[in-house]
Amino acid sequence: MTSLIAAVSWSLHLVLFVLGLITATSSEMIAAIVRPGIFRHVMCRNNLYPRSGVLRYPVPDELVYWSEDYGEYCPPFYTAPHINGQVWADAPLPSETFKPQWNQLDGNVNRVSYHGAYHIKDGLPRNPIGRTGISGRGLLGRWGPNHAADPIVTRWKRNDSGGMVSDSKTGKNILQMVAIQRQDNKLWAIPGGMVDPGENVSVTLKREFTEEALNFTDKGLMVEEFFKSGGVQVYSGYVDDFRNTDNAWIETMALNFHDQDGTKVGQLNLTAGDDAMNVRWTDMDGSLKLHANHADMVKEVAIRLNAHW
Repeated sequence: MTSLIAAVSWSLHLVLFVLGLITATSSEMIAAIVRPGIFRHVMCRNNLYPRSGVLRYPVPDELVYWSEDYGEYCPPFYTAPHINGQVWADAPLPSETFKPQWNQLDGNVNRVSYHGAYHIKDGLPRNPIGRTGISGRGLLGRWGPNHAADPIVTRWKRNDSGGMVSDSKTGKNILQMVAIQRQDNKLWAIPGGMVDPGENVSVTLKREFTEEALNFTDKGLMVEEFFKSGGVQVYSGYVDDFRNTDNAWIETMALNFHDQDGTKVGQLNLTAGDDAMNVRWTDMDGSLKLHANHADMVKEVAIRLNAHW
């Protein structure tokens, strides 16, 4: 009943905001109106933190947002031991020698969120979407936003004669995407990865696709030309990743690279590499189960190309 009341209250709050009767200042307003449905905050709550014995503090749906009073909230602090000391990671905590410049480009480290300025609480960034049941950095290298890039590489499904295959119910052509099976949670996902400090997102997109889905370089020129043609951005923002904490979270930029006639990367033999267990061309439809909120991003591609979903 509490969840129902909270949901009704939130719906009314959103309607009033849209009508201009109230002013939005909290991150939940961003989550609700920028891209409804894509900001699911589920994977990073109410479970055992990955690769650890640390159990997240319970966070009910109605108490996710920081604006909701949760006086007894007491999340455990956890940063994976192997993270500290890594050259690609921040120091354990801000100090006299480590003074991060929050909400801006800090040297070559991008600490800017796609959702605008995040709050700093007790000297540390606060997750812009809400509570996760655990503080610290967990498995993530950076305090605050950890930026990733996800290339959604697609082609039309074709029969042996080369004709496009359509769905018998919707009548729309079926899209296929390159999906990898992750090593860490065994889920299928977009073959993306983290953006290195100072690296252009376009470089990350090509690098991660090559490393995780091809694992070879003899077709490097073809891949180079394919990605050089430019992708279409379908999403930029928070990812409902199981590694997120109250103080560190993943944000991504997802771009669609579509091989319209299937003669470019659509012809390549995929080979799992890097952190991938398996890789394959996967039919895209509404039943597709993917890591984090990748399915929401993929759905945006299907809508844009008027494909079956």
